[in-house]
Amino acid sequence: MKIKKKQKLTKEWFIKLQNMICNNVEQLEKEYGSNIKFKKNKWKLGEFRTIKGEVIEKGGVAFSNVVGKFSKKFSKKIPGTNTSTHFWSSGISVVLHPKNPKIPAMHFNTRFICTKKSWFGGGMDITPSRIDSNEKKYFHNKLKEMCNLHNKKYYPKYKKWCDEYFYLPHREEPRGIGGIFFDYKMDDWSEDFLFIKDLGRTFAYIVKKIVKNKMFKKWTKKEKEIQLLKRGRYVEFNLLYDRGTIFGLNSGGNPEAILMSMPPSAKWK
Repeated sequence: MKIKKKQKLTKEWFIKLQNMICNNVEQLEKEYGSNIKFKKNKWKLGEFRTIKGEVIEKGGVAFSNVVGKFSKKFSKKIPGTNTSTHFWSSGISVVLHPKNPKIPAMHFNTRFICTKKSWFGGGMDITPSRIDSNEKKYFHNKLKEMCNLHNKKYYPKYKKWCDEYFYLPHREEPRGIGGIFFDYKMDDWSEDFLFIKDLGRTFAYIVKKIVKNKMFKKWTKKEKEIQLLKRGRYVEFNLLYDRGTIFGLNSGGNPEAILMSMPPSAKWK
């Protein structure tokens, strides 16, 4: 399959997934009694949608389709840029910060990048204020189940990568309870693309299941305080270590869309 065809198919899927996730979140808001919907922010290289709801205090679902050139310094870290720094990139990035501290923050992204080489990257993880062992088990079981449909080596490999990636070395602690993470996935394109689509559908399903399970539960002032401190760790990771943030800011991305991952409020001791 020619690269232009691959680019078209991935772009179309990311747009479809953006609609699917936004519709699911808006349905959750409606079930809660809120009619708040996503605000669409179009720009020349994509569209990022934001919501400030009663269930999702701040959420962002961004689709991007970028063509450009990496800086010479940054291109040294990117495969396939030895003879040219030109690139094509498309992807979707999702961050959901719930109002209720019993519901974890949820993060997801997938992308397809083309230089002289091409590959997929992405993953998903959740960050609870306090660990719920049943929720953690459910989340990881769903990921393992999805990964095993493609390759039984994926889950342990990508889980380990996630655990190592979403770690704050200056705090000596993980950001959340993990998930899966991968990059430079360039095995068999058709199979990789099926995996990418299943990953997106799984995230959309998990969001509905976890949020609906807890969105009507009462919370205390102490629980909210813990959530704000946990959000502080989230900010630290995204500004210091997150590949997506660093890539976006170095590839001509929209700063507002890139930094939509920041929570609406956070706290440090």
